[in-house]
Formats: sequence, structure tokens, C-alpha cells
Amino acid sequence: DAVGILILCLASAAAALDFKYHHTKELEEFLRGVHAAYPSLTHLHSIGRSVKGRDLWVLVLGRFPTHHKIGIPEFKYVANMHGDETVGREILLHLIDFLVTSYGRDPVITRLLNNTRIHIMPTMNPDGFEATKVPDCYYTPGRYNANGEDLNRNFPDAFEDNRASIQPETQAVMDWIKNETFVLSANLHGGALVASYTFDNGNPVTGSLKGYSRSPDDDVFIHLAKTYSSNHASMYKGTGCDNRQTFPEGITNGYSWYQLEGGMQDYNYVWGQCFEITLELSCCKYPPEDQLGKFWRDNKVALIEYIKQVHLGVKGQVTDKNGNPIPNAIVEAKGRPHVCPYRTNQQGEYFLLLLPGTYVINATVPGFKSMLKTVEIPDNTGNFSAVKQDFSFPEVSDKISSKAASCPKTPLYQELTRASAAVKPTVHLLVLMTVVLAILK
Repeated sequence: DAVGILILCLASAAAALDFKYHHTKELEEFLRGVHAAYPSLTHLHSIGRSVKGRDLWVLVLGRFPTHHKIGIPEFKYVANMHGDETVGREILLHLIDFLVTSYGRDPVITRLLNNTRIHIMPTMNPDGFEATKVPDCYYTPGRYNANGEDLNRNFPDAFEDNRASIQPETQAVMDWIKNETFVLSANLHGGALVASYTFDNGNPVTGSLKGYSRSPDDDVFIHLAKTYSSNHASMYKGTGCDNRQTFPEGITNGYSWYQLEGGMQDYNYVWGQCFEITLELSCCKYPPEDQLGKFWRDNKVALIEYIKQVHLGVKGQVTDKNGNPIPNAIVEAKGRPHVCPYRTNQQGEYFLLLLPGTYVINATVPGFKSMLKTVEIPDNTGNFSAVKQDFSFPEVSDKISSKAASCPKTPLYQELTRASAAVKPTVHLLVLMTVVLAILK
């Protein structure tokens, strides 16, 4: 019938994605075409608008694309944060095309989409992309948004008071992170060939005096970065883009490379409970179109293998004696507390990315005794499900709701450097000191 023919035409249009640069109108047409052709597998929405009013489109893919489903982790890719760094923008369109056309045909992709909710934002800075009139390998003013701001210096910073005025694009992403239970993420850049991981900023507490800013989950971040670089066609070689700069195994700690204030990956980790790395995918920021096919082939396997890592570690629910979920309960692995404690979502869920091993998981509902459980974690990424460990608090009734402790946007690590014997200890400071001890160990 006519509807069937229309769907086939739309599917054909979605599949026929050329290796060329897609400007705003073409990008929107492609995303709408994919959603029309695969309505039960995708959800298309705008999370906000740029300075010039362009939509910040996100295509969500999965078995339940329109809403979060208990037990299914949320993953995201964001590209084109710097408007003149364009490779990521295009390979994410090809990733979308590959995922929807492989679903139901490729058993691995089918299981991945059945067990993961994948959010893809091809461009965070559409104004910058459109402003790049003369593509260049090294730099154009299109790097910035329409207000001339660098979006990767625009987020709250855990170490310094970032005085940059929050831009519409940044605020949209911050709201997006707040409204979803993101577990793992990557943002795609250009100008180098390396997988960079948090922290991008630091102070003596995190080891900056030794030229490395270490997070409590440094082992996990190294694994995530290596997962991408080792599955990339050449990133793992670590040769960089010239003889002056090499990256062993194709990875680097962000601070070790260069200090960055107000970066998105640190914000995701500290305030969003989401592990994010930064992927530099091309030596040339805005390469010729005839190279895009190779960039897609070089990154295809790595993009898929990285998504699978969202199933690392342990997940579960925290409930009261009646089986009702407890939001805002703190759930963390002993020995690796976060300065902003990781908390359960509205469904009482938690997700902790951890490498295979034995861990003690500590669940705390404020006002009640903590619950500790020892968990043996295998590598479950091939099964597309982290180990499940629930917590039930028999003393907590559904009449008690755990309120989220505020996690201020002011620098969190600064208090450590300012602390003195005259300062009265606070719960927040004690948490920070625990982090120090964990790092020193």
C-alpha cells in the first residue's frame, strides 16, 4: 500500500547517506528521514537551541527510545562542539545509519540496541559549523559559538571558579545531563589523534604537581580510552600528528596533555555521574570531503566497542521495605568516593562502571545505617548487562523520601587547598578528605 511504499522510500533515503558534509537543513532532513523510517527504534528531539536559534538535535536509538527503562543504561555521543572540528559530526550520521540498518540483521547490533539506550547529538555547535566558510586544518573562528565562546571552556569547573557566562548550548547540555541517567559518554573533536580522559584540570590533591590529574576511577578511564584507541585503525599506534607529540597506546590524561578549565568531560564525571572521554579523531580539523569515507571506516569498530563499555561494572536498585524505589540514595564502591556522591535516580537505580574484580558496594540512605555488599564483577560487556546487585532497606518505609544533598556548582576541590585547623569540619569536607586518602593510597 501507499504507506508501505512511503516507508520503503524513507528507509532507502536514510540508507543512502553520502560521504559529504551535511549542513543544517540536510542534517535535519536526514535525522527526520531516519526517524520516519524507523519510528519504533528511534526518537528525535531537540534539547535546546543555539545562540542563533538552530535546534540541538538528538536522535535516541534503542528498543525503548522514548523513555528510560529500568536496568537499561543510557549512553551518549556528542560531536562538533567546536564548529570547525567536523569529522565527528559526519561519522555520527554514518553511525546512526549503520545502527538502524543493522538492527534485526546483525545479532550484535540487535542485542546492543535491545539493551542500551543510545543518544546521538551530531552537532552541539551548529552556528560554529555554519560560520566556517573556509575550511582549514588548523583553526577558524567557527570553533566558537555565535557569541564567540569556546563551549569546551564553558562548563562549571571542579577546581577553579569558571567565570565564563554559560551559553545556551552549554545550558542545554547541562539540563540534558540532569534529566537523563547517563552512564557513559564521549565527545568527538578534531585536531589530534588520541583518546583523552579526565581530569582535564587539577590541583595538588589530584596529582597535578606531577603532571597528571588522577580521578578516583583512573583505572576505568584508562580502560575506556584504550578500548577506543585499540579498536581504531591507527590511534593505538600513538604517533600523534607530528614528530613533536606522541601518545603511548593512543591515550592521554587530559591534564598531562594540557590543562583545561571548564571542560565538558570533567563536568559529566563530577556533576553528571557520567564517565566521558574526549576523542580527537583527525589531525586536520576540517578535512576534505573525499576523506570522510576513510574516517568512518577507521572509527566504525571503535565506536561500537566503546558503546559496549556502558555495561561494565554493577547496577541495581535501592528500595524500601515495601519494594518502593528510594531516589537519591548514595551508592559507591568503597575506596573510590566521588566529591559529588553518586546517587540513585528517581527509580532508585544506580550504575557504577568498574573493571572486573571484587568490590565492596556501599549503599547509604541518609539517616539510616549503611548497607555493604561484596560483589564479584566479571567482564560482562559481551552479555550486554552489568552485574545486578539490589539493596533493600527494611527500616525505610515509603513515607520517608531521601532528599538530594546539594552539589554546588562552585569548585569542589578548592576547599581542600583552603582547609586549615581553624576550619570547622563539615560532612562535605570529610567526603573530600576521603577522596584525598583514596588517591594517596
